[in-house]
Amino acid sequence: MSTDYLPEHRHPVRDRPRPGSGPTGTSSTTGPLKRNGPAERAAVVDLAAIRHNVATLRSWVQPAALMAVVKADAYGHGSLPVARAALDAGATWLGLAHVSEALELREAGVSAPMLAWLHTTGTPFGRAVEENIDLGVSGWELEPIAEAAQRLERPARVHLKIDTGLGRNGATIEDWPAVVARAAELQESGLIRVVGIFSHLAVADEEGREAETDEQLELFHQAVETAREAGVDPDVRHIANTPGILHRPDSHLDLVRAGLGIYGLTPFSDRPASDFDLIPAMTVTTTVAQNKAVPAGQGISYGYRYRTAAATRLALIPLGYADGIPRPTIAAPVAIGGQRYEVAGRIAMDQFVVDLKTDDPAVAPVGATVEVFGPASGITADEWAAAAGTINYELVTRIGSRVPRIHVDSRPGKDVGVPTGESR
Repeated sequence: MSTDYLPEHRHPVRDRPRPGSGPTGTSSTTGPLKRNGPAERAAVVDLAAIRHNVATLRSWVQPAALMAVVKADAYGHGSLPVARAALDAGATWLGLAHVSEALELREAGVSAPMLAWLHTTGTPFGRAVEENIDLGVSGWELEPIAEAAQRLERPARVHLKIDTGLGRNGATIEDWPAVVARAAELQESGLIRVVGIFSHLAVADEEGREAETDEQLELFHQAVETAREAGVDPDVRHIANTPGILHRPDSHLDLVRAGLGIYGLTPFSDRPASDFDLIPAMTVTTTVAQNKAVPAGQGISYGYRYRTAAATRLALIPLGYADGIPRPTIAAPVAIGGQRYEVAGRIAMDQFVVDLKTDDPAVAPVGATVEVFGPASGITADEWAAAAGTINYELVTRIGSRVPRIHVDSRPGKDVGVPTGESR
């Protein structure tokens, strides 16, 4: 099997290839890859890293169960391969924002418990009930969900959400008693089953804001007690995201929702992923498209925000903001031939430029592998996010469809675990 899709530098942790290791599939958005030689550009996702990260996070939260959040095409990593890898490693649930995302996984044969929590009046609640997809409920959704359940003659599985301070979806503290009272009525009538109660932490990733997280947890526990008094006793309570998993063990409860961490990225600005034994799963790679000599004072890209300080050579990198590389990025690093270079000038729609700061034409020749970020080079999504004025969540999620996802497995059969906690 060809390994032309791999970056020049092997994964520093998974550096011993095994027989038969290679692509295990592509994301549903890319289709088969037909090429001779290296991919023009690729987001290589190591499923072994996904499994390792899930296993690591499970070790933090046992005996609580772990939900792997694979919304937004698994933060850009490819939802179906990532979901399967996470379940292999012992995740018990899958988390999606939209019912449509959950239905795609059901249609691909994934039978694990799933929760989808962000709805509109156009959400296909009936399909969700048919496919045994749990539904997050903030309040208004109870009635259309109950109508769908009555029509289908089967109860809908719901998780009631309380807004403990994030200010997004979820019932307010004031509305909560009415929501749980109505849920109790619908459960008594057999139209719904309240499987869970949940909320979401707002500042668990920020040092020095423990008091605000304490307040959210207190409000959450009060909301659960209110629900129980109304006759709603959930199977699972869940509020912890990745920051909560890593920093607030008192938030683990029955179930945690692991998003960023399963992709090997850190939610903390002052602590790298390696502090938590998390391994970045994605490597973004391409090849040098042009190498040319230019004089001192050469302006680069729109607006001439960068001019060469001396005669030098420029490498053209065929990725741009249409591929998800943020336009505001300034001086982000890339690796070519084992050396780090910086982006020079503005990111364009399809390309950006690197100043090689040498007149040697043998440096970074056309066709040389470029690693934008990934564990092989040690360049992190965090560095790129800082250079772009954004967060690592956004950086990996926005990598566009022109960059094929190539899924590899550097450790077949490893980090396969048994789920903890109860899912049903």
